[in-house]
Amino acid sequence: MPSSLPTAFRSATRLARALRNRKVSSRELLDLYWQRVERFDGAINAVIVRDIERARKAAAAADRRLARGEPLGPLDGLPMTVKESFDWQGTPSTWGAPAYRDNIAAESAETVKRLEAAGAVIFGKTNVPLMLADWQSFNDIYGTTSNPWDLTRSPGGSSGGSAAALAAGLTGLELGSDIGASIRNPAHYCGVFGHKPTYGIVPLRGQRLPGWYSYSDISVGGPLARSADDLALALKLLAGAEGEAARGWSYRLAPPRAKRLADFRVAMMLDAPESEVDQSVKERLEALADFLSPRVKKLSMTARPAFTTAEAMDVYIGLLRAATSARQSDSDFAANKERAAALKNDPGYYASMMRAYTMAHRDWLLLANRRNAMRLEWDALFSDWDVFLCPAAASPAFPHDHEGERHERTITVNGHQVPTTDQLFWAGYSCCFYLPATVAPAGRSPAGLPVGVQIVTAAHADLTAIAFARELERDYQGFVPPPNYV
Repeated sequence: MPSSLPTAFRSATRLARALRNRKVSSRELLDLYWQRVERFDGAINAVIVRDIERARKAAAAADRRLARGEPLGPLDGLPMTVKESFDWQGTPSTWGAPAYRDNIAAESAETVKRLEAAGAVIFGKTNVPLMLADWQSFNDIYGTTSNPWDLTRSPGGSSGGSAAALAAGLTGLELGSDIGASIRNPAHYCGVFGHKPTYGIVPLRGQRLPGWYSYSDISVGGPLARSADDLALALKLLAGAEGEAARGWSYRLAPPRAKRLADFRVAMMLDAPESEVDQSVKERLEALADFLSPRVKKLSMTARPAFTTAEAMDVYIGLLRAATSARQSDSDFAANKERAAALKNDPGYYASMMRAYTMAHRDWLLLANRRNAMRLEWDALFSDWDVFLCPAAASPAFPHDHEGERHERTITVNGHQVPTTDQLFWAGYSCCFYLPATVAPAGRSPAGLPVGVQIVTAAHADLTAIAFARELERDYQGFVPPPNYV
């Protein structure tokens, strides 16, 4: 990250260092971000829950600790925000659903507690789509969040408010979640960094709907930031056992497999039949391949796990929609069961969704067993390759489109309309199989919109993906602020 960036856009790691060295106070940083929220967020609408007085008290306490040379942790004094779906004591966690408008958190989520225990000064929460189920971020409670690069376009979702706030310099660090690219998609659309961790290593206690105690399949929590170093710092704080599990085991992130580009073995995939990729995205990834070819240990454009992309998509859609099926009411379930029966032989997304929403448990077990076999095939691939690069989404950020249901909408790819749900392929190719993936900036489209690259690696090798992102940030492309916010 360039040292010349204005303070509001500097990395959390650099800001935390300045706080420890007393180059800036926590109150000064908080006031800076608050002034920017008041100046810019009326148009963006990213930080939709705010408690500045509580944050000012926390900043004052951090400044006293830092003055004594007794920092609480590596984030002490750093102002930041978190995704609305994470409980922050005393504030609403609605998931954008009017039915949960009065759901006030009695205590903070485990991840929020860990960030605050490291000294983070949380001053707000950022916007999401209804039930975290879109690549846009709009709902009937908080309204629509826009992309700072183009206010007529989506910032992504479901951690769209998170990425927009980071890109516009409204916050120092962010906490998001991901079941269908909800960290990776907004990072790509807004030109920031995001990391989807290995499934299960970051606890999600406190990011569940009221009355639910089970953890969801596939879903993870993880950081968004303006630098790869920030991702590593945050992940080390967030990962690890909690609650009853912490009585019996601890977790240690594996060191990166390589630290220099010259030592990385890189596989790449730029397109798939299940999700056509817009040329504006493909060109940036082709340029990245050209850059990497003479600089990495080896590069393959053909190495793949030993299963078809079609099977990967089928397994993911089945398990994804099964994971979200508990949100149906009894009447919805009955109606969807009838729809699934009527669409029994339909191969389309909507029919697949209906079947997954209503599948028998035996069918789920068979599908999950196939997923586990495919996980072994991914692991075999990563015995020969350190990272697997692919698109994060099919196109750059698309214009706001709130008409109809998500599965009915389309986006423009290479001049024609395609179902927006096609790009679930790029979401699921890694997360269905519990793999970690980092999104890092890879340049901008001809229209000036950010393009990111998805960096997938082996399960529990999270720091390998982040280390590769760090090398790209240093030698290829780092975070660039959108022009109207500097």
